[in-house]
Amino acid sequence: MGSGLRGLLVAVGFMTRIPVPSRAFGDARAQALSLAWYPAVGLLLGGMLLALAWATSGLPPLLQGALLLLAWTGLTGAMHLDGLADSADAWVGGMAGDADARRERTLAIMKDPQCGPVGVVALGLLLLLKFAVLASLPAAAWPALLLAPLLARAMLVPAFTRLPYVRRGGLGAALPGAPRAACVLSLLASAAVCATAGWRGALVVAVAVLVFAVWCRACLRRLGGITGDTAGALVELVEVAVLVALAATPP
Repeated sequence: MGSGLRGLLVAVGFMTRIPVPSRAFGDARAQALSLAWYPAVGLLLGGMLLALAWATSGLPPLLQGALLLLAWTGLTGAMHLDGLADSADAWVGGMAGDADARRERTLAIMKDPQCGPVGVVALGLLLLLKFAVLASLPAAAWPALLLAPLLARAMLVPAFTRLPYVRRGGLGAALPGAPRAACVLSLLASAAVCATAGWRGALVVAVAVLVFAVWCRACLRRLGGITGDTAGALVELVEVAVLVALAATPP
């Protein structure tokens, strides 16, 4: 098995709860290469969600939306939701002091396994918004289930290759070493998939890039780079922004 295929297995195993052979995680090159496969994992998740949406199309919208959200959360193991909660707690709890104190305080709170009230509120609001969108998506906007997870994970590629990773020994420490050519190819493939949605595809790409720019700028100002938690928060923020953008556009 080549490093490329092992990189795909690492990406699937890390980003989802889909079981993969554990020996794939022992290859350091595959761990770095896995970053280029992140958009493909998003496409896989989106395809599974679209299949579930088709299978449950006869159910009441609220029930269908709840089942889609349950499946979405279960397939990812709530991994990125955890990053969002940790980031929200740390951002508010680390506001005091000068720049160095804020940075150290923010990083320390992120490592705390307990979820504070700000994190709980952030999770509740984001899940509520996702559920509302999933329960009210017009027929023309169902590609959102494919494009939201795809773009959210595509944004991780420039995040890890362009921004410093500030947590030594963290889960994402190997990702900045991903081959640049493979990362560029994965981003071009993601753009090609979005292009199949016409002007809506262009819209969600613009929305995803805007969220990426705003969040990464905030991370640079507060932390000097990104961590695994802030990367998880980026995934959730892009997903919900893409969903809202498509749900709010006219058919």
